Amino acid sequence: MLKFKILIFISILLLATFVILFIVALFKRRKKWFHFTLISFLVLICTATYTFYYTILKGTEKTFQFIDSILPSFDSDVADTDSNKKNFKNFLKVDITPDVKNILCFDDAIGQDADYMFAFNCDSLTAKNIIKEHLLTRDSVSHNSGSGLQHDFPWWDKEKLKTVPTYSWNSEGEGKNLHKLFWYDEKDGKAYYFEYDM
Repeated sequence: MLKFKILIFISILLLATFVILFIVALFKRRKKWFHFTLISFLVLICTATYTFYYTILKGTEKTFQFIDSILPSFDSDVADTDSNKKNFKNFLKVDITPDVKNILCFDDAIGQDADYMFAFNCDSLTAKNIIKEHLLTRDSVSHNSGSGLQHDFPWWDKEKLKTVPTYSWNSEGEGKNLHKLFWYDEKDGKAYYFEYDM
């Protein structure tokens, strides 16, 4: 912000210098004064151009920071990024306690249907808190995994999901079509969360 104010001040100072030199050059009618006027004009243009560029650059950065604070990106390649932690809190709606680690996530929100995938390590207490928070119930239907919608990642083990208990919730009773699925492997302390909207 300070740099921007300095650039504006310099631009105003250069503009005033140019106007004064131009007026003096008109009255003196000497080539030397017109050269000074031309030089001051060129310096003014360069400074104004840089100020404009700097303003656009900083404005773009601020815009992306604002967007990222509202809609953080999903990092499917790097675990425990700030964005992944924000998304974890937004979607899982539980605190990130010391046991929650290796958070990886992915979103496919292009088009009408959207789906979100999370894989992370946690203890059984955190898993129980997630189940409680999302009103999930033990799913007796083994094929209700949404596997056709899930994407392939090294951290998303579709085969393991077939062997661990599935917990689910859907909003069909509310006239919507939002589905939440959760798996927790107690042996490995690994949890998977899948949410999709059809």
